[in-house]
Amino acid sequence: MNYTHRSIEPLLEKAAASFPVIVVTGPRQTGKSTLCRHLFSEYSYVTLDDPIQRSLAVRDPGLFVDSLGPNVIVDEIQYATQLLPYIKMAVDQERHQSGR
Repeated sequence: MNYTHRSIEPLLEKAAASFPVIVVTGPRQTGKSTLCRHLFSEYSYVTLDDPIQRSLAVRDPGLFVDSLGPNVIVDEIQYATQLLPYIKMAVDQERHQSGR
């Protein structure tokens, strides 16, 4: 599969180096997931399109966030917005870490 580089890549890398969490939003099917998986290939990846992952995230968001590890891409987070306060709490516990 050929990857098309995007002009936003340096900005995302800089943001990940400066901030604990970044969010990439935009229209459907424009390559957001592909972009993130390419730029942050060493990160673990979870998609909430997966009904099992979504169920776990909805049922126990705190445990789900704790299970993710330090560097993760969470795709389709709009399916489990209850994760957001737990992500914030995890970030607040280790504020010095960027790019989580």
